[in-house]
Amino acid sequence: MSVYVIADIKVTDNTWVPSYAASVHDIVHKHGGRYLARSGNVETIEGKPLDTNLIALIEFPSKEAVSAFAHDPQYAPFAAARQRASAGAKAACS
Repeated sequence: MSVYVIADIKVTDNTWVPSYAASVHDIVHKHGGRYLARSGNVETIEGKPLDTNLIALIEFPSKEAVSAFAHDPQYAPFAAARQRASAGAKAACS
């Protein structure tokens, strides 16, 4: 069963974004994931505006694949850079 990761991020310092965008795509693919959407063009169409300036939706083939991606040592430095210079959450749902 597919599992979807939703990243709802407020970037506070964008210095990490170019290397993250250039490298993490390949790590996602390594674990069977694929981006369905990834954009800084966030527009609220209903309700209170989000305090977000980057949203990504990634499909993985399983919960195990999400976990393997999240715990991949190759991903760790990119995750740490994102966490230091942004606020927000990543959630997984199936």
